[in-house]
Amino acid sequence: MPAGCAPFSQAEYDRRIAKTRAAMAEAGLDAIFVTDPSNQAWLTGYDGWSFYVHQGVILRMEGEPEWWGRSMDALGGQRTCWMAAENIHGYSDHYIQSTVYHPMQDLAEHFTRLGLAGARIGVEMENYYYSAKAHTVLMEELPNATLVDATALVNWQRLVKSQEEIGFIRKAAKISEKVVGVALERAAPGVRKNDLVADIFHAGITGVDDIWGDYPAIVPLTPSGLDATAAHLTWNGDEMREGEATFFELSGCYRRYHAPLCRTVFLGTPSDDMRRAEAAQMEGIEAGLNAARAGNQTRDIFNAFMEVLAKHGIERKGRMGYPIGLSYPPDWGERTASIRGEDETVLQPGMTFHFMPALWMDSWGLETTETILITDSGPAETFCNVERKLFVKP
Repeated sequence: MPAGCAPFSQAEYDRRIAKTRAAMAEAGLDAIFVTDPSNQAWLTGYDGWSFYVHQGVILRMEGEPEWWGRSMDALGGQRTCWMAAENIHGYSDHYIQSTVYHPMQDLAEHFTRLGLAGARIGVEMENYYYSAKAHTVLMEELPNATLVDATALVNWQRLVKSQEEIGFIRKAAKISEKVVGVALERAAPGVRKNDLVADIFHAGITGVDDIWGDYPAIVPLTPSGLDATAAHLTWNGDEMREGEATFFELSGCYRRYHAPLCRTVFLGTPSDDMRRAEAAQMEGIEAGLNAARAGNQTRDIFNAFMEVLAKHGIERKGRMGYPIGLSYPPDWGERTASIRGEDETVLQPGMTFHFMPALWMDSWGLETTETILITDSGPAETFCNVERKLFVKP
Protein backbone atom coordinates (compact mmCIF):
# COMPACT_ATOMS: atom_id res chain seq x y z
CA MET A 1 0.00 0.00 0.00
CA PRO A 2 1.33 3.48 -0.79
CA ALA A 3 2.54 5.21 2.37
CA GLY A 4 -0.01 7.46 4.00
CA CYS A 5 -3.14 6.10 2.24
CA ALA A 6 -4.74 4.59 5.36
CA PRO A 7 -6.34 7.42 7.33
CA PHE A 8 -5.29 6.26 10.81
CA SER A 9 -2.14 5.15 12.57
CA GLN A 10 -1.19 1.48 12.75
CA ALA A 11 -1.62 1.64 16.53
CA GLU A 12 -5.22 2.70 15.97
CA TYR A 13 -5.95 -0.25 13.66
CA ASP A 14 -4.22 -2.61 16.11
CA ARG A 15 -6.51 -1.30 18.88
CA ARG A 16 -9.60 -1.94 16.78
CA ILE A 17 -8.59 -5.46 15.83
CA ALA A 18 -7.75 -6.36 19.42
CA LYS A 19 -11.19 -5.16 20.58
CA THR A 20 -12.92 -7.10 17.83
CA ARG A 21 -10.99 -10.30 18.54
CA ALA A 22 -11.92 -10.08 22.20
CA ALA A 23 -15.59 -9.93 21.19
CA MET A 24 -15.06 -12.84 18.78
CA ALA A 25 -13.50 -14.93 21.54
CA GLU A 26 -16.42 -14.18 23.84
CA ALA A 27 -18.82 -15.30 21.09
CA GLY A 28 -16.80 -18.46 20.43
CA LEU A 29 -15.98 -17.56 16.83
CA ASP A 30 -12.99 -18.72 14.79
CA ALA A 31 -13.47 -15.99 12.20
CA ILE A 32 -15.89 -13.30 11.08
CA PHE A 33 -16.89 -12.16 7.61
CA VAL A 34 -17.70 -8.44 7.75
CA THR A 35 -19.81 -7.01 4.91
CA ASP A 36 -20.86 -3.63 6.34
CA PRO A 37 -18.65 -1.13 4.47
CA SER A 38 -18.32 0.98 7.62
CA ASN A 39 -16.98 -2.00 9.53
CA GLN A 40 -14.69 -2.90 6.63
CA ALA A 41 -13.25 0.61 6.61
CA TRP A 42 -12.94 0.68 10.40
CA LEU A 43 -10.86 -2.51 10.42
CA THR A 44 -8.83 -2.09 7.23
CA GLY A 45 -9.16 1.43 5.82
CA TYR A 46 -10.89 0.17 2.66
CA ASP A 47 -12.77 3.03 1.01
CA GLY A 48 -14.56 2.78 -2.31
CA TRP A 49 -18.02 2.93 -3.87
CA SER A 50 -18.12 -0.79 -4.46
CA PHE A 51 -20.54 -1.95 -1.77
CA TYR A 52 -23.19 -2.67 -4.42
CA VAL A 53 -21.38 -5.95 -5.16
CA HIS A 54 -20.41 -8.67 -2.69
CA GLN A 55 -17.28 -7.84 -0.72
CA GLY A 56 -16.08 -8.06 2.84
CA VAL A 57 -13.32 -8.48 5.40
CA ILE A 58 -12.26 -11.81 6.88
CA LEU A 59 -10.83 -11.53 10.37
CA ARG A 60 -9.37 -14.57 12.13
CA MET A 61 -7.89 -14.76 15.61
CA GLU A 62 -4.39 -14.35 14.19
CA GLY A 63 -2.80 -12.54 11.27
CA GLU A 64 -3.82 -9.47 9.32
CA PRO A 65 -7.40 -8.96 8.20
CA GLU A 66 -8.05 -10.02 4.62
CA TRP A 67 -10.13 -7.94 2.24
CA TRP A 68 -12.11 -9.89 -0.36
CA GLY A 69 -14.11 -8.48 -3.26
CA ARG A 70 -14.41 -7.95 -6.98
CA SER A 71 -11.04 -8.06 -8.78
CA MET A 72 -11.28 -4.51 -10.10
CA ASP A 73 -12.02 -3.34 -6.55
CA ALA A 74 -9.11 -5.30 -5.10
CA LEU A 75 -6.95 -2.66 -6.79
CA GLY A 76 -8.80 -0.09 -4.67
CA GLY A 77 -8.05 -2.24 -1.67
CA GLN A 78 -4.36 -2.00 -2.41
CA ARG A 79 -4.71 1.78 -2.59
CA THR A 80 -6.65 2.24 0.64
CA CYS A 81 -6.09 -0.72 3.00
CA TRP A 82 -3.17 -0.87 5.42
CA MET A 83 -2.55 -4.62 5.00
CA ALA A 84 0.04 -6.33 2.81
CA ALA A 85 -0.94 -6.86 -0.84
CA GLU A 86 -1.17 -10.64 -0.38
CA ASN A 87 -4.08 -10.06 1.98
CA ILE A 88 -6.18 -8.29 -0.69
CA HIS A 89 -8.16 -10.80 -2.77
CA GLY A 90 -10.30 -10.36 -5.89
CA TYR A 91 -12.81 -12.64 -7.57
CA SER A 92 -13.51 -12.84 -11.31
CA ASP A 93 -16.16 -10.75 -13.03
CA HIS A 94 -17.98 -13.85 -14.25
CA TYR A 95 -19.52 -13.99 -10.74
CA ILE A 96 -21.12 -10.53 -11.13
CA GLN A 97 -24.90 -10.60 -11.61
CA SER A 98 -24.78 -14.15 -12.90
CA THR A 99 -27.62 -16.65 -12.74
CA VAL A 100 -25.13 -19.51 -12.84
CA TYR A 101 -22.36 -18.42 -10.45
CA HIS A 102 -22.32 -16.51 -7.16
CA PRO A 103 -19.43 -14.66 -5.48
CA MET A 104 -20.00 -16.67 -2.30
CA GLN A 105 -18.72 -19.72 -4.16
CA ASP A 106 -15.36 -17.99 -4.49
CA LEU A 107 -15.50 -16.86 -0.85
CA ALA A 108 -16.17 -20.44 0.28
CA GLU A 109 -13.11 -21.62 -1.64
CA HIS A 110 -11.08 -18.93 0.08
CA PHE A 111 -12.35 -19.99 3.53
CA THR A 112 -11.34 -23.54 2.67
CA ARG A 113 -7.82 -22.44 1.68
CA LEU A 114 -7.59 -20.70 5.07
CA GLY A 115 -8.50 -23.92 6.88
CA LEU A 116 -11.93 -22.61 7.91
CA ALA A 117 -14.15 -25.08 6.07
CA GLY A 118 -15.35 -26.50 9.40
CA ALA A 119 -15.05 -23.35 11.49
CA ARG A 120 -17.53 -21.21 13.43
CA ILE A 121 -17.81 -18.12 11.24
CA GLY A 122 -19.71 -15.00 12.23
CA VAL A 123 -21.69 -13.18 9.52
CA GLU A 124 -23.71 -9.95 9.65
CA MET A 125 -27.18 -11.30 8.91
CA GLU A 126 -29.13 -8.10 9.70
CA ASN A 127 -27.26 -5.94 7.26
CA TYR A 128 -28.00 -4.01 4.09
CA TYR A 129 -25.06 -5.62 2.28
CA TYR A 130 -25.43 -9.34 3.04
CA SER A 131 -28.27 -10.87 1.07
CA ALA A 132 -30.40 -13.93 1.78
CA LYS A 133 -29.02 -15.45 -1.41
CA ALA A 134 -25.45 -14.85 -0.26
CA HIS A 135 -26.14 -16.59 3.04
CA THR A 136 -27.84 -19.54 1.34
CA VAL A 137 -24.99 -20.08 -1.12
CA LEU A 138 -22.34 -19.76 1.60
CA MET A 139 -24.11 -22.42 3.69
CA GLU A 140 -24.37 -24.71 0.69
CA GLU A 141 -20.70 -24.28 -0.17
CA LEU A 142 -19.49 -24.71 3.43
CA PRO A 143 -21.65 -27.60 4.71
CA ASN A 144 -19.27 -28.37 7.58
CA ALA A 145 -18.95 -24.80 8.80
CA THR A 146 -21.24 -23.21 11.37
CA LEU A 147 -22.44 -19.77 10.29
CA VAL A 148 -23.31 -17.70 13.34
CA ASP A 149 -25.22 -14.42 13.39
CA ALA A 150 -22.62 -11.81 14.35
CA THR A 151 -24.72 -8.79 13.44
CA ALA A 152 -23.30 -5.61 15.02
CA LEU A 153 -20.40 -7.42 16.69
CA VAL A 154 -17.97 -4.97 15.08
CA ASN A 155 -20.40 -2.05 15.38
CA TRP A 156 -20.40 -2.31 19.17
CA GLN A 157 -16.61 -2.11 19.22
CA ARG A 158 -16.89 1.24 17.42
CA LEU A 159 -19.08 2.83 20.09
CA VAL A 160 -16.30 4.54 22.08
CA LYS A 161 -14.26 6.72 19.74
CA SER A 162 -10.50 7.17 19.88
CA GLN A 163 -8.93 10.62 19.93
CA GLU A 164 -8.01 10.14 16.28
CA GLU A 165 -11.64 9.49 15.41
CA ILE A 166 -12.89 12.42 17.49
CA GLY A 167 -10.49 14.63 15.55
CA PHE A 168 -12.13 13.53 12.29
CA ILE A 169 -15.62 14.20 13.70
CA ARG A 170 -14.52 17.70 14.70
CA LYS A 171 -13.47 18.33 11.10
CA ALA A 172 -16.80 16.99 9.85
CA ALA A 173 -18.55 19.32 12.32
CA LYS A 174 -16.90 22.37 10.76
CA ILE A 175 -18.36 21.32 7.41
CA SER A 176 -21.75 20.73 9.07
CA GLU A 177 -21.71 24.29 10.39
CA LYS A 178 -20.99 25.53 6.87
CA VAL A 179 -23.70 23.55 5.08
CA VAL A 180 -26.38 24.45 7.62
CA GLY A 181 -25.30 28.09 7.41
CA VAL A 182 -25.62 28.02 3.63
CA ALA A 183 -29.06 26.41 3.84
CA LEU A 184 -30.34 29.00 6.30
CA GLU A 185 -28.86 31.89 4.34
CA ARG A 186 -30.22 30.77 0.96
CA ALA A 187 -33.72 29.88 2.19
CA ALA A 188 -36.25 32.40 0.88
CA PRO A 189 -39.63 32.48 -0.86
CA GLY A 190 -39.24 31.65 -4.53
CA VAL A 191 -36.01 29.68 -4.18
CA ARG A 192 -36.33 26.30 -5.86
CA LYS A 193 -35.59 23.48 -3.48
CA ASN A 194 -33.27 21.68 -5.92
CA ASP A 195 -31.21 24.86 -6.37
CA LEU A 196 -30.90 25.18 -2.60
CA VAL A 197 -29.78 21.56 -2.30
CA ALA A 198 -27.22 22.12 -5.07
CA ASP A 199 -25.72 24.90 -2.93
CA ILE A 200 -25.73 22.58 0.10
CA PHE A 201 -23.89 19.87 -1.84
CA HIS A 202 -21.36 22.39 -3.15
CA ALA A 203 -20.67 23.71 0.35
CA GLY A 204 -20.30 20.21 1.75
CA ILE A 205 -17.91 18.93 -0.89
CA THR A 206 -15.71 22.04 -1.00
CA GLY A 207 -15.38 21.83 2.77
CA VAL A 208 -13.71 24.35 5.04
CA ASP A 209 -10.16 25.62 4.49
CA ASP A 210 -7.99 22.49 4.10
CA ILE A 211 -10.76 20.19 5.38
CA TRP A 212 -12.12 18.64 2.18
CA GLY A 213 -15.64 17.31 2.09
CA ASP A 214 -16.66 13.72 1.44
CA TYR A 215 -20.14 12.55 0.37
CA PRO A 216 -22.50 12.13 3.33
CA ALA A 217 -24.16 8.79 4.02
CA ILE A 218 -27.59 10.44 3.83
CA VAL A 219 -28.52 13.02 1.19
CA PRO A 220 -29.87 16.41 2.33
CA LEU A 221 -33.32 16.13 3.89
CA THR A 222 -35.10 19.44 3.31
CA PRO A 223 -38.91 19.10 3.49
CA SER A 224 -41.17 22.13 3.83
CA GLY A 225 -44.71 22.69 5.13
CA LEU A 226 -46.80 19.53 5.27
CA ASP A 227 -43.88 17.56 3.85
CA ALA A 228 -41.97 18.44 7.05
CA THR A 229 -44.43 16.37 9.08
CA ALA A 230 -42.56 13.37 7.63
CA ALA A 231 -39.04 12.63 8.80
CA HIS A 232 -37.18 11.50 5.71
CA LEU A 233 -38.31 13.33 2.58
CA THR A 234 -35.60 14.81 0.36
CA TRP A 235 -36.30 17.59 -2.16
CA ASN A 236 -38.08 18.43 -5.39
CA GLY A 237 -38.23 21.35 -7.81
CA ASP A 238 -40.88 23.33 -5.90
CA GLU A 239 -40.26 26.87 -4.76
CA MET A 240 -40.04 27.66 -1.05
CA ARG A 241 -43.11 29.54 0.14
CA GLU A 242 -43.93 32.13 2.76
CA GLY A 243 -45.79 30.71 5.75
CA GLU A 244 -43.93 27.39 5.81
CA ALA A 245 -41.25 25.85 7.98
CA THR A 246 -38.42 23.90 6.39
CA PHE A 247 -36.09 21.70 8.37
CA PHE A 248 -32.59 20.90 7.19
CA GLU A 249 -31.18 17.55 8.28
CA LEU A 250 -27.59 17.68 7.05
CA SER A 251 -24.11 16.52 7.86
CA GLY A 252 -20.63 17.38 6.84
CA CYS A 253 -18.45 14.39 6.14
CA TYR A 254 -14.68 14.07 6.42
CA ARG A 255 -13.04 10.77 5.48
CA ARG A 256 -16.39 9.04 6.06
CA TYR A 257 -16.90 10.56 9.54
CA HIS A 258 -20.08 12.55 10.15
CA ALA A 259 -21.45 15.19 12.51
CA PRO A 260 -25.19 15.51 11.74
CA LEU A 261 -26.84 18.85 12.49
CA CYS A 262 -30.45 19.93 12.01
CA ARG A 263 -31.96 23.40 12.08
CA THR A 264 -35.37 24.73 11.02
CA VAL A 265 -36.25 27.97 9.22
CA PHE A 266 -39.68 29.60 9.00
CA LEU A 267 -40.44 32.01 6.18
CA GLY A 268 -42.85 34.56 7.61
CA THR A 269 -44.38 34.60 11.08
CA PRO A 270 -44.58 31.27 12.93
CA SER A 271 -47.71 30.33 14.84
CA ASP A 272 -47.97 30.52 18.60
CA ASP A 273 -48.09 26.70 18.71
CA MET A 274 -44.78 26.46 16.90
CA ARG A 275 -43.22 29.04 19.20
CA ARG A 276 -44.39 27.11 22.26
CA ALA A 277 -42.98 23.92 20.79
CA GLU A 278 -39.70 25.71 20.10
CA ALA A 279 -39.45 26.83 23.73
CA ALA A 280 -40.14 23.30 24.96
CA GLN A 281 -37.66 21.80 22.53
CA MET A 282 -34.88 24.18 23.52
CA GLU A 283 -35.47 23.55 27.22
CA GLY A 284 -35.63 19.82 26.61
CA ILE A 285 -32.37 19.77 24.66
CA GLU A 286 -30.59 21.50 27.55
CA ALA A 287 -32.02 18.93 29.95
CA GLY A 288 -30.94 16.10 27.66
CA LEU A 289 -27.41 17.44 27.31
CA ASN A 290 -27.18 17.74 31.07
CA ALA A 291 -28.26 14.11 31.45
CA ALA A 292 -25.76 12.93 28.84
CA ARG A 293 -23.02 12.22 31.36
CA ALA A 294 -20.58 9.36 31.74
CA GLY A 295 -22.10 6.73 34.04
CA ASN A 296 -25.69 7.55 33.10
CA GLN A 297 -27.63 5.53 30.54
CA THR A 298 -28.87 6.49 27.09
CA ARG A 299 -32.44 6.34 28.40
CA ASP A 300 -31.59 9.11 30.88
CA ILE A 301 -31.12 11.50 27.94
CA PHE A 302 -34.48 10.45 26.53
CA ASN A 303 -36.29 10.73 29.85
CA ALA A 304 -34.85 14.15 30.62
CA PHE A 305 -36.17 15.51 27.34
CA MET A 306 -39.54 13.81 27.68
CA GLU A 307 -40.07 15.19 31.18
CA VAL A 308 -39.76 18.71 29.76
CA LEU A 309 -42.19 17.92 26.94
CA ALA A 310 -44.71 16.52 29.42
CA LYS A 311 -44.46 19.72 31.45
CA HIS A 312 -45.34 21.68 28.30
CA GLY A 313 -48.15 19.30 27.33
CA ILE A 314 -46.48 18.04 24.15
CA GLU A 315 -46.60 14.40 23.08
CA ARG A 316 -43.79 12.70 21.19
CA LYS A 317 -43.13 9.10 20.14
CA GLY A 318 -40.04 7.31 18.88
CA ARG A 319 -36.36 7.29 19.71
CA MET A 320 -34.38 10.51 19.68
CA GLY A 321 -30.83 9.61 18.78
CA TYR A 322 -28.17 7.07 17.92
CA PRO A 323 -24.38 6.74 17.80
CA ILE A 324 -22.60 8.26 14.81
CA GLY A 325 -19.11 8.26 13.38
CA LEU A 326 -17.80 6.45 10.32
CA SER A 327 -20.50 5.48 7.85
CA TYR A 328 -21.52 4.77 4.27
CA PRO A 329 -24.93 5.03 2.57
CA PRO A 330 -27.72 4.54 3.28
CA ASP A 331 -27.35 5.59 6.93
CA TRP A 332 -24.95 7.58 9.11
CA GLY A 333 -26.04 5.83 12.32
CA GLU A 334 -24.01 2.97 13.80
CA ARG A 335 -27.04 0.74 14.56
CA THR A 336 -26.18 -0.14 18.14
CA ALA A 337 -27.43 1.88 21.13
CA SER A 338 -30.44 4.18 20.90
CA ILE A 339 -31.55 7.23 22.87
CA ARG A 340 -34.93 5.88 23.93
CA GLY A 341 -36.75 5.00 27.10
CA GLU A 342 -35.86 1.31 27.30
CA ASP A 343 -32.19 1.48 26.26
CA GLU A 344 -29.82 0.90 29.19
CA THR A 345 -26.49 1.42 27.42
CA VAL A 346 -24.10 3.01 29.92
CA LEU A 347 -22.59 6.23 28.64
CA GLN A 348 -18.79 6.30 28.48
CA PRO A 349 -16.34 9.08 27.63
CA GLY A 350 -15.65 9.07 23.92
CA MET A 351 -19.13 8.00 22.82
CA THR A 352 -20.64 10.21 20.12
CA PHE A 353 -24.35 10.51 19.37
CA HIS A 354 -26.70 12.40 17.12
CA PHE A 355 -29.10 13.71 19.76
CA MET A 356 -32.23 14.21 17.67
CA PRO A 357 -35.30 15.28 19.64
CA ALA A 358 -37.21 16.43 16.54
CA LEU A 359 -40.92 17.25 16.70
CA TRP A 360 -43.17 16.21 13.82
CA MET A 361 -46.62 17.69 14.37
CA ASP A 362 -49.88 17.57 12.36
CA SER A 363 -49.03 20.41 9.97
CA TRP A 364 -45.32 21.19 10.47
CA GLY A 365 -42.01 19.78 11.62
CA LEU A 366 -39.36 21.26 13.90
CA GLU A 367 -35.91 19.70 13.85
CA THR A 368 -33.18 21.06 16.10
CA THR A 369 -30.44 18.55 16.85
CA GLU A 370 -26.84 18.24 17.96
CA THR A 371 -24.00 15.78 17.54
CA ILE A 372 -22.65 15.27 21.04
CA LEU A 373 -19.58 13.85 22.76
CA ILE A 374 -19.74 12.15 26.15
CA THR A 375 -16.93 13.65 28.19
CA ASP A 376 -14.96 12.53 31.25
CA SER A 377 -17.11 14.67 33.51
CA GLY A 378 -20.03 17.02 33.20
CA PRO A 379 -22.67 17.38 30.47
CA ALA A 380 -22.13 16.31 26.88
CA GLU A 381 -20.15 18.54 24.56
CA THR A 382 -21.73 19.63 21.29
CA PHE A 383 -19.46 19.38 18.24
CA CYS A 384 -21.11 22.17 16.23
CA ASN A 385 -21.48 25.84 17.03
CA VAL A 386 -24.71 27.00 15.38
CA GLU A 387 -27.27 28.98 17.36
CA ARG A 388 -29.95 26.69 18.70
CA LYS A 389 -33.34 28.18 17.81
CA LEU A 390 -36.11 28.31 15.22
CA PHE A 391 -34.72 30.62 12.54
CA VAL A 392 -37.29 33.11 11.28
CA LYS A 393 -36.98 35.06 8.02
CA PRO A 394 -39.86 37.53 7.70
